[in-house]
Amino acid sequence: MAGVPDGYDRLWTPHRMAYIGGESKPVDDRPGPGCPFCAAPEGDDETALIVHRGHTCYVVLNLYPYNPGHLLVCPYRHVPDLVAMNRQERAELIELTEAAMVHLRAAKAPDGFNLGMNAGEVAGAGVAAHAHQHIVPRWRGDANFLPIVGRAKAVPELLADTRRELAQQWGSDSGSR
Repeated sequence: MAGVPDGYDRLWTPHRMAYIGGESKPVDDRPGPGCPFCAAPEGDDETALIVHRGHTCYVVLNLYPYNPGHLLVCPYRHVPDLVAMNRQERAELIELTEAAMVHLRAAKAPDGFNLGMNAGEVAGAGVAAHAHQHIVPRWRGDANFLPIVGRAKAVPELLADTRRELAQQWGSDSGSR
């Protein structure tokens, strides 16, 4: 019954409803301002949560992170997967993934990482038309009852704070737009 004390603490994460409801997800597969990965590099780094800009790819915080420091490496070019990337994009995607791991280790001291790219909507890609590599830092004990029982994940840090820390670690704060 609502409002009746039951001995449980509540962790409210209403910001996740935007993700669950599909808010701000592209309505089609075309490049341009409707694609969040095409739009992000057009803005300033702080607002767009961009941590580092490369020549063909950039690194950005995931707006709906699995863990603090969850990063995405995205090509600037609107391509659907690894196969559609050119040689330079593929090389820089791997180089930036490696650099992200180095900088996350220095800033956050994770015990490990999950790396991956979901190619296609049926493979779990939230934005299937624009390729992006996930770098998810992991710590011992970071998977607990909350995602299973509460269907929620506690992220103990504001995205702006995470972005600032990682951009400083990367040394790219001075390169922000």
